Amino acid sequence: MIELKTAEEIDAMGVTGRFVAETLATLSSEARPGVDLMQLELHARQLVSDRGATSCYWDYAPSFGRGPFRNVICLSVNDAVLHGKPHHHVLRTGDVLSLDFAVSIDGWVADSAVTVIVADDEEAVDPEDRALVESTRRALDAGVAAAVPGGRLGDVSAAIGDVAADAGYRVNIEFGGHGLGRTMHEDPHVPNRGRRGRGLLLRPGMTLALEPWWSRGSDRLTIDADGWTLRSADGSNTAHSEHTIAITETSPRVLTQRVGTPQTE
Repeated sequence: MIELKTAEEIDAMGVTGRFVAETLATLSSEARPGVDLMQLELHARQLVSDRGATSCYWDYAPSFGRGPFRNVICLSVNDAVLHGKPHHHVLRTGDVLSLDFAVSIDGWVADSAVTVIVADDEEAVDPEDRALVESTRRALDAGVAAAVPGGRLGDVSAAIGDVAADAGYRVNIEFGGHGLGRTMHEDPHVPNRGRRGRGLLLRPGMTLALEPWWSRGSDRLTIDADGWTLRSADGSNTAHSEHTIAITETSPRVLTQRVGTPQTE
């Protein structure tokens, strides 16, 4: 079932979205060589507590995971792309780090992800990794632009998938975007590849998390022994970008818009 939100409810989601965006900006700027992933996790916990927010991940226990996640942010490094379980890992120059964060404030959820390249020196950044990250950002922009009332869900998926295809990346459609609002995952599923003019009619009041992700190589995934962290099957680096958006009467509204571009985002 898809719940259409009122303008007031979308505004409430926007409050959550601003906190999510601010938190990702803060943590992205802290992701430097020598920083342990658990430092970012612990800081995220403190920010969540200080704001009086509720983590969507702490008790998250879907069928594809192994028990409750018991962390408040997904931190995925290099070939890890989704559901990266925070652990003691010291970041090194050139690491590609994806941060995925979702919370609820006053009963309304927002979800967003950003990928940064860990480097104090721009010359240390692999151009192919930079191109990978930028492709997911372009795809996210394209997906948002296609999310207009009267369109179809396939228009959004096709816009995302076309950016990947044009850049030479393969798309996995098992994991993608999703509806959200009162909970983190609601209908519909939003694949990162699709056909224009097909699928669900887009209506004002729909709220979606769009999240293009892919790797430099394989579109297949493997899962770590932790039961959560998903990696590219060939070990190639990955990237992930995500925004929570609302479809309004006139245009899509990004509820997790980040101010500025911290680090190599």
